Amino acid sequence: MRFEDKVAVVTGGGSGIGLEAATRLVAEGAKVVINGRDADKLRTAADGIDPTGASIVIFAGDIASPETAQKLVETAESSFGGLDILVNNAGIFAPKPFIEATEAEYDNFVDVILKGKFFAAQAAAKAMIKRGGGAIVQTGSMWALQAIGATPSAAYSAANAGVHQLTKNLAIELAGENIRINSVAPAVVETPVYSTFMTDDQIAASLPQFAAIHPLGRNGKPADVVNALLFLASDEASWITGTVLPVDGGVMAGRN
Repeated sequence: MRFEDKVAVVTGGGSGIGLEAATRLVAEGAKVVINGRDADKLRTAADGIDPTGASIVIFAGDIASPETAQKLVETAESSFGGLDILVNNAGIFAPKPFIEATEAEYDNFVDVILKGKFFAAQAAAKAMIKRGGGAIVQTGSMWALQAIGATPSAAYSAANAGVHQLTKNLAIELAGENIRINSVAPAVVETPVYSTFMTDDQIAASLPQFAAIHPLGRNGKPADVVNALLFLASDEASWITGTVLPVDGGVMAGRN
């Protein structure tokens, strides 16, 4: 198994991409700590992955706080003896025209997406140095590579552009510690995030329309993104660092 004897932390692990990543990591031999703000949601997720609790524990807290990141890593160390992999995944999304965006909304995107990933990576790197190295994989966004008029998201995109550049900077700074860092940039992926700003009827009506922007003709699923994340976290990618990989059904290649 690719991740036997490895310890991983997954932020945003209660649903969507994070839940899929945690599920797959445990299935491939890892011990995992999942994080999110909703403790009940995390417990449900953990019970579904491993009802015995032997391979997974939860830590609830707002990843926008550096204190949460530090305690999350400490939980991995105290529960499983260290940390080898960080899936730096937590994020939020809600399209809104630039002209209408408020300071509080801007701050929320930057705090959760960029500040959260920055300090989670910092806390993880300190723990990985004790182990002789590790891998950090991050969820960025295609919206930080290309704007889509149907989903105005300037603050979200700017925060994820920061995540992409953070990937490159940390690849250089942490290479000497045998720590690799890479990110993926997904296009439209069908996850529960849309329910945070749309009704079920709106989701059912709008999401299928986005399939056409992808040359491969469909929206992504969490597994599509996790396949890439776990490859980058594994020893199979031992000579890859500082990469931002589009996982986008071909969007960045162009349009049909």
